[in-house]
Amino acid sequence: MPKLIPTPDELSQPFWDAVQQQKLLVQQCSACNTLQYPPKAACQDCGSDKLDWHETNGKGHVLEFVVLQDTHLPYRGPDQPINLAIVTLDEDPRINFFSNMPGEAPFEVPVGAAVEVMFEELPDGSLIHEWRRAQ
Repeated sequence: MPKLIPTPDELSQPFWDAVQQQKLLVQQCSACNTLQYPPKAACQDCGSDKLDWHETNGKGHVLEFVVLQDTHLPYRGPDQPINLAIVTLDEDPRINFFSNMPGEAPFEVPVGAAVEVMFEELPDGSLIHEWRRAQ
């Protein structure tokens, strides 16, 4: 199933550069230490624009999932049904990522299960972050 990487902008470029190095980064506010994702120009808690990048430990839990069975997206058509899980980062439960949970059958995503980030190679050789059950 083809996966698409969004075109990075100035704000998200460091995130995608890190993914290519098999690292999962989130922003961290220098003023109040808040972690946040997706990247924003200012801290979601205190409004400071003093933001750095923090390498996470890449661990989380499956919060919830849905199964997409009729997405009307031509590039996803042959692969339906498709899992779409919400993964909560263990380091900050306010940070969520989406995942197709490779290796998990549709309708069988283990809600509450511990997961870890993995980096999947795309046909063009670039990497995208995904999540799998922790080993």
